[in-house]
Amino acid sequence: MLRDRLVCGLRDEAVQLRLFAKKVLTFQMAQEEALSAEAACKHASEIRAVNVDSSAPNIHHMSSKRQTYKQANVCASCGGQHNRALCRFKNAVCRCCQKVGHIERVCRSKQRRSKPQAKANTISVADTHQSYLLNRISCRSTPSLRSLKLSVFLSIEGKRCQLEVDSGSDVTIISEQTFEYLRNNNKKLKLAPTTLSLVSFLGKQVKLMGSCVVNVDYSSIHTRLRIFVAKGNCPNLLGLEWFKPLGIRIEGINHINSSPVESVLRKYKAVFTPDLGCYAGEPVSLDLDPSVPPIRMKARKVPFALKEKIDMELDKLVKQKVLEPVSHQVWATPIVTPMKPDGSVRICGDYKCTINKALLKHAYPVPAVNHLLASLAGGKVFAKLDLAQAYQQLVVDKKTADAQTIITHRGAFRVKRLQFGVSAAPGIFQGVIDQLTKGIPGVLPYFDDILIAAKDESILAKRLATLLKRFYDAGLRLNAEKCKFCLRRIEFLGFDIDASGIHPSKQKVAAIHNTPQPRNKKELQTFLGLLNFYHSFLRNKATVAEPLHRLLDKETKWKWTNKHKKAFNQTKQLLSSDCVLTHYDVKKPLVLICDASPVGIGAVLCHQMPNGKEAPIAFYSRTLTSTERNYAQIDKEALAIIASVKKFHDYLYGRSFQIITDHKPLLGIFAPNKETPYILSPRMLRWTVMLGAYVYDICYRPGKLIANADILSRLPTKVPDVEIPPPLEVLMLESDDAVIMKANDIARMSLKDPVISRVLNWAWKGWPAKLSDEKFKPFFSRQLEISVHKGCLLWGNRVVIPFQARSRLLTMLHDGHPGIVRMKALARSYFWWPKMDEDIEKTVNTCNVCQSSRAAMPKAPVHSWETPNNPWSRLHIDFAGPFQEKTFLIVVDAFSKWLEVIPISEMSTRTVIEELRQLFATHGLPNTIVSDNAAQFASAEFQQFLKRGAIRHTRIAPFHPASNGQAERM
Repeated sequence: MLRDRLVCGLRDEAVQLRLFAKKVLTFQMAQEEALSAEAACKHASEIRAVNVDSSAPNIHHMSSKRQTYKQANVCASCGGQHNRALCRFKNAVCRCCQKVGHIERVCRSKQRRSKPQAKANTISVADTHQSYLLNRISCRSTPSLRSLKLSVFLSIEGKRCQLEVDSGSDVTIISEQTFEYLRNNNKKLKLAPTTLSLVSFLGKQVKLMGSCVVNVDYSSIHTRLRIFVAKGNCPNLLGLEWFKPLGIRIEGINHINSSPVESVLRKYKAVFTPDLGCYAGEPVSLDLDPSVPPIRMKARKVPFALKEKIDMELDKLVKQKVLEPVSHQVWATPIVTPMKPDGSVRICGDYKCTINKALLKHAYPVPAVNHLLASLAGGKVFAKLDLAQAYQQLVVDKKTADAQTIITHRGAFRVKRLQFGVSAAPGIFQGVIDQLTKGIPGVLPYFDDILIAAKDESILAKRLATLLKRFYDAGLRLNAEKCKFCLRRIEFLGFDIDASGIHPSKQKVAAIHNTPQPRNKKELQTFLGLLNFYHSFLRNKATVAEPLHRLLDKETKWKWTNKHKKAFNQTKQLLSSDCVLTHYDVKKPLVLICDASPVGIGAVLCHQMPNGKEAPIAFYSRTLTSTERNYAQIDKEALAIIASVKKFHDYLYGRSFQIITDHKPLLGIFAPNKETPYILSPRMLRWTVMLGAYVYDICYRPGKLIANADILSRLPTKVPDVEIPPPLEVLMLESDDAVIMKANDIARMSLKDPVISRVLNWAWKGWPAKLSDEKFKPFFSRQLEISVHKGCLLWGNRVVIPFQARSRLLTMLHDGHPGIVRMKALARSYFWWPKMDEDIEKTVNTCNVCQSSRAAMPKAPVHSWETPNNPWSRLHIDFAGPFQEKTFLIVVDAFSKWLEVIPISEMSTRTVIEELRQLFATHGLPNTIVSDNAAQFASAEFQQFLKRGAIRHTRIAPFHPASNGQAERM
């Protein structure tokens, strides 16, 4: 290949003919012959290097060594004795071959028309300001040259791309398909219009879509370069514009040195094949608790839109021998199907409801992040490997495969590879990777991500070769698209790592970077509060922020200038630099400081340092949506906690941490050691349940002491005001013909209510410091629990009813005539207004139906009459009848039970007195007479009769005839 390029590139026809005539010709023989001819002929032009159209991946790296080129004594454009760069014919068009760059006198096509020749295809690039020349050379007469391809592999926007080396092209061009491939990795990549136009040697214009600046990694170089995108499918060309920034130089005529890393990648290219790897070690065996019985669950329903994709994925896994259909299963786990970025589905078992309950704990430790990063000292060149499909490369034994069986709409499948979702899988996989990487310095494995660090590229190549050989022997496969090599700066576990050390990821401080400029002194003072809070971590803080402090002077009028803008931007850089953001350490206590304002929420995740200070790890803030701005202040403060916990879930979950808030009422709601309050809104109840998944403690700190979170809430990062409603779940539907009161009716009447309308205004805009009227006292005492939803005032989860609707609601509530207690319980579950209990009691007490059916008064305990000592001492009298149209006077002696039954003609006092006088004449006067409260016995005449005989009269209690049982029983 090198021999052919040398011979084809010779200008001396005689030497070419001699070399073509030789039957056996090696590169060394051709080189010696050419050098001898060059020494003999002083006027021979210098041998020119020829770049051949190429796209093969067998040569990837070009040497960065500098090469000094000699200037030709003879001008190739006109044949004169001067430098071609100064020739006035360098852009001339040849009359013979119609090519640009020379005149007819020196045209090689004219001199060798009858001989095999290499025809050059030239593309001229015209710009309004400058002209470029892009050359692509093809040799039509020499077949061996057509197979020669020169290419280089680069990392563009994190994607591995292959470009043809074209030293005749001044610019770098990629195809439309390649640009879309890059944009999949960086959605922010956009094309800018360009005035550049390309015309082929046939005069056909090459359409350009535009240009953009991209991140390029090559060898150990990281830079940003301009690239042009051509419409359609065309070769990707690496032009001269990129040679110098990437350190690419062509040595001699046709020799290209290959990077040692590229050589290693070519040697172990089998590790990067897309097929699923199969670990050659011992099969994985899961330890199950024998006391836990197997669990078989039913298959879950599959959405119609996903059915075809799930079937395709099942067929693929069966073909890869990951799944095996079975007709009988002991364990059966339903599947979950999360979507992949490419639109396909990933089939995972929901093992938390099956074998995870029976798995014995796997004790293999997860590597500590700070320990991994501490071993990177001295690293200057980095590579990152990604294991394709991670756990599924590990084979499991039959017992484990049976336990991992999944149940789908197509039946049961035995899973013969270790699956995602198995609680012991991370530890098992980490143990396998640790064994494979053991003993290789600079290699940091963290589950399926592996970082390799070295002082230079040659050491990196050695370590990479050792690791790839072990992976190849073990049968593991890597994901080529996610692997990166020979980078000076690399992102790993949320950190940006380079030769100077470890830096926080830019995403972690986006909230600080996006803080808007303050519009008044109050907002500036809030921002400086954050700056002063971290004064111990900031360098040159007083100098940088001095213009901002001067703007706060009382005699200074607010005027924001470029000087203040510059100081503001510099302070933001201080706040987001390494000197303020500490590295995440699993051993240091975690503190989450949260705060909310009327417009936003903010939080700072900190480490509690040994000296007692709080060093921030990451910041977070966002604006409130239109709905969230209507929340009561207690709900906003709670939202700040919930949103921050979700944001920092990866840091907080599984660890004990402390939440700090400046809103004391939240301590009684979110405190883990306190019972959930009875009166709580559904929203707050959901948040309380969500926090139950974390191990935390919540503490109160005054607002002036949490300025770090306060600034993020008062100057929040703007987010689109898009509200995503929670998914609805319909558990039961029933029809109710009752007339209901709608929310818009309540809202309309609330605005007309003189009391509630003012309370609504306070809930939206803030409560006054003092009460203006006693009628607002019930609302003022509940201000921390009052919120607004759909224009209705809420106390907790209960609607506050305006005066106009109260009587209607009481009527509806009393429709079934519940009692006072029941009616109060029903009302307290749904709504409230001041003195509601009194209104309910009045409603029930004035209801005729309720009063007529109310329960009788409780009976007094029965007291037995004492037995008299003598006969005829105490008499019990009463009326009986009418019986057979007659009425009888009954008289019973309490001592002897003697009974006197006297028929009477009429029930009058006079008749009773006459009959008793006759009895007394016969048996004597008694000491006591007992009767009921009949009119005859209660009359004054009867009382006077007894008084004359010194007889005591005892009347029983009303509606209690049992007290006169002696006579009643007769």
